[in-house]
Amino acid sequence: MRKAAKKRTAMRSAASSDKRAKARKAREKSDRTAVRSGTKQSTTIEMLRSPGGTTIAALTKATGWQPHSVRGFLAGVVRKRLKLDLQSTVVDGVRIYRVIGRQGTAPTEAKAAGRKP
Repeated sequence: MRKAAKKRTAMRSAASSDKRAKARKAREKSDRTAVRSGTKQSTTIEMLRSPGGTTIAALTKATGWQPHSVRGFLAGVVRKRLKLDLQSTVVDGVRIYRVIGRQGTAPTEAKAAGRKP
């Protein structure tokens, strides 16, 4: 390989690392953005934070989602991504879901706290 080719290759790799750093910063910034009010996600989290909790049927009615989509949201977003303590209990044969603890924490704060720096 000629010297000029080596310089171009080195310059390209340096430029690509700059792009990676910018992409990482953009991701970190998007992690800090707040959940918009009036969205299905914010409505669902508000229902889960209510003292009485909520059921799958109530969540499907409020969001228009299918029951399996609501369960996936609870497992994937509420538990894993937002790191909220979701608990379920059976009362009179009906399963009630509630978010316990961290009542004052916004969903984005919980998400940012759960990530590694």
